[in-house]
Amino acid sequence: MADFTMPSLGADMDEGTLVEWLVGPGDTVTKGDVVAVVETAKSTIEVECFDSGTVGALLVDPGTTVPVGTRMAVINTGTEPPAAVPAPAPTTAPAPAPAPAPAPAPAPAPAKEPTASDSELPTAPGRTTGPGDTVSTPLVRHLAEQKGIDLSSVHGSGKGGRITRSDVEHAPAERPHRVKASPLARRLAQSSGVDLRALRGTGQGGTIRADDVRAATAGPPARTVESREPARPSSATAEPAYPARAAIAALMSRANREIPHYYLSTKIDLAAAMAWMRDRNADRPVAERLVPAALLLKSVALAARQVPELNGSWKDEAFVPSHTVRLGVAVSLRGGGLVAPALTDADTMSLPELMAMLKELVSRARGGRLRASETADPTLTVTNLGDQGVEAVFGVIYPPQVALVGLGRVIEQPVAVDGMLTVHPTVTATLSADHRASDGVTGARFLTSIDRLLQRPEEL
Repeated sequence: MADFTMPSLGADMDEGTLVEWLVGPGDTVTKGDVVAVVETAKSTIEVECFDSGTVGALLVDPGTTVPVGTRMAVINTGTEPPAAVPAPAPTTAPAPAPAPAPAPAPAPAPAKEPTASDSELPTAPGRTTGPGDTVSTPLVRHLAEQKGIDLSSVHGSGKGGRITRSDVEHAPAERPHRVKASPLARRLAQSSGVDLRALRGTGQGGTIRADDVRAATAGPPARTVESREPARPSSATAEPAYPARAAIAALMSRANREIPHYYLSTKIDLAAAMAWMRDRNADRPVAERLVPAALLLKSVALAARQVPELNGSWKDEAFVPSHTVRLGVAVSLRGGGLVAPALTDADTMSLPELMAMLKELVSRARGGRLRASETADPTLTVTNLGDQGVEAVFGVIYPPQVALVGLGRVIEQPVAVDGMLTVHPTVTATLSADHRASDGVTGARFLTSIDRLLQRPEEL
């Protein structure tokens, strides 16, 4: 048996709010399955299960805010008898013992038990079942909603007619006309009385997002996960910070207070990298063409592997190196705030793989659908403000990391090559590093490594 607890989804997270369960008691889960949606001060995160087994009980109701580490559910892993199994045994054992003489008495008891076959397992918080109700778990209903399937038309193959995950996965999408909307958009529409059928979705595949619902309602936007803009005060003298900004401010204040930063910068000639990228893109479809950001991120990831003193965390007054490179990428959210999901093993990805993963991460970060494994503390973070026109950025280290890389805009600048003056594309790379874990010599080796890698782009 294993406990499913509120995970820590960042160094600045002390508590989280359960938005919804995607599984119910009795559901079979595999390690890595998304089982719940949790809201933090910065974003909404899909939380995966760390054990395989059967969901035994859900201990926290949706809408409840609990501290990190709080026990939220029980997973029967199969390594020991489930807690729910011994309970019925004692109740049935004493019954036959005291009542052997009155034979008619035990007869009704078994007769009632089969009628409860559909509700042997407790229902999930907020779930109701009744006569004529399709028995299904939250996970099954979530999958059906994604596929546009009407559960009332699906024949359940599970015990007592229960509709299983397999039933939904093999059922045809019988309702293609069903409105596609995110769970948050549906909740906003329900609370504000907006008809989703009258809206045009701006999300992927025409999916209606929370912003689409807000745009259809009058008044100030609701303070929700995707948009935490506070109502503007009548007086211009005070502007309260929304939760995401407040959380970032608190963490960055602590980082500036506790981490002795040092800063380095260098200008990198990208002529070789850009020429190589143009040659590679010549035969590629537009959607698969490489962009400079992919080369820059890959060079940072490889440099982190070559200079491991900057790839890790500061814990218990000591530097703890990481054996893998989890490259955090700072992403600004449309409603305000900042998250830094991680590209796991970015140093081993091919450039096309890195680009595809980056696009997916940014899309899901801005859609409020990151996964817990993607928000676990990166070992090194990159902030790239080149698309905002910034030439150089010196960031604040995100604890417990010990370094942050800043990348600016790629610009044409005069450079001297073999005694001749010419114009090449260049980028300014900066490093903010923790002086407790490294010094300027180490930081210089790291930036030099990035430069050297970008001069041999075919090795990225």
